[in-house]
Amino acid sequence: MPKLKPETLRQRRERILDAAERCFADAGFHRTTMQDICKEAGISPGGLYVHFASKEDLIAGITERDRTKLAAKLADLPGAPDLLTALAKLGEHYALEEPHYKRVLCVEIGCEATRNPDVGEIYRTVDRFCRQSFEQVFARARESGRIAADDDPRLLAEVVSLIGDGLLWRRAVHPDFNAEEVLPVLVRMVSELLKPVEPAKEAARAPSAKRPPPPKKTARQRAEAAQ
Repeated sequence: MPKLKPETLRQRRERILDAAERCFADAGFHRTTMQDICKEAGISPGGLYVHFASKEDLIAGITERDRTKLAAKLADLPGAPDLLTALAKLGEHYALEEPHYKRVLCVEIGCEATRNPDVGEIYRTVDRFCRQSFEQVFARARESGRIAADDDPRLLAEVVSLIGDGLLWRRAVHPDFNAEEVLPVLVRMVSELLKPVEPAKEAARAPSAKRPPPPKKTARQRAEAAQ
């Protein structure tokens, strides 16, 4: 049997993960079989087991892929001209732009994490990553004078994560939930927590914002000043 190219294997792996996401969201972790995923992905069992040995492995693959995407988005936050606007856009992506089954999938994984130790460890690892990433963003923002929050970055990250979890849950389980209506209110709440600093004040607070030294006077200027 000819060896498949790395790009072909990568595309097949992505197709399997996409199929697993839809199956888990539709039927749940326990009711979904590996055969269901093979059928959804249009792949043979042998092709699937090359990449994933179990449903737990599939959950690990799904969450790792999502974490990589989130890491890329969070990496852009420290350099964003307006931190609050950037956070709002991140919320819009997960609350409005992503398909509904993605939110159902997250709830399904979270529920399975309460009774499956392997899935529980995967879930908690990703949760820690999210909270620590937000903590780093808020710490850098406070150090650079971009926010004047009263609470420490760890607590801010915890609260923002709780808001995100609640938004995710409501969208997953309530078909009539209007995230577009709620998001502006949540953004105002986060603004009260972070207390963004206006650009002019930010420049004054920043450690590197020092006035340049005055230009040195020439000998003629010194002589004229002495007269």
